[in-house]
Amino acid sequence: MKLKYYPDTDSLYIDLSGRVSADSREISEGVVLDYDDTGNIVGIDIDNASKKVDLKELLVSKVPFTTQITMG
Repeated sequence: MKLKYYPDTDSLYIDLSGRVSADSREISEGVVLDYDDTGNIVGIDIDNASKKVDLKELLVSKVPFTTQITMG
């Protein structure tokens, strides 16, 4: 999973897999789910992210993964 914030558009994209998006659906104003060709969610796009989520803190709890942090 990758989180990418775009300050110039104040949007946050949460990439849930490496699969390509084949369809998108807006589930609420400014929140779009991307689906692959089999209907699985592959990403979440949040417009005006700073008004909808707390961008100052990311807390990950009890998730088995290899840690890789890139900031920039």
